[in-house]
Amino acid sequence: MEISSNDSAAVEAQRALSALAENAEDGAALDTLAGSDVLVPVPDDADDTAGDPTVVALPVLEQPGEDPLVPVFTSEVTMAELLPSVSRYRLVPLGALAAQWPASDLSLTIDASTPHGLTLDSQGVRTLLARPHA
Repeated sequence: MEISSNDSAAVEAQRALSALAENAEDGAALDTLAGSDVLVPVPDDADDTAGDPTVVALPVLEQPGEDPLVPVFTSEVTMAELLPSVSRYRLVPLGALAAQWPASDLSLTIDASTPHGLTLDSQGVRTLLARPHA
């Protein structure tokens, strides 16, 4: 069975997440992750008629006593396991998303609730994952 390029890219991103779980300062893993594409669930109430492909509606999850959180995923399988009700998503370069991350207290979680999941606060997203011209 052949692995599609998207599947192999997801595997590389998941390996980078696992490496970061072991060593949060692994520069190569951060570079790999920042260069990866992630799936951003499209909220059901998002307006698709805007027509601007550069605008991404972020699905924000709010939990009492915690910063708001945006979930993204490295693969459709991971997203379906954690959010089975999601029917639409956008494939976005993580580095580009991080470069435009809001300065507010908005955290990012990648593959939440998996062994390789990673959650970063707003500053961590901008400083660790944002890459010039990503």
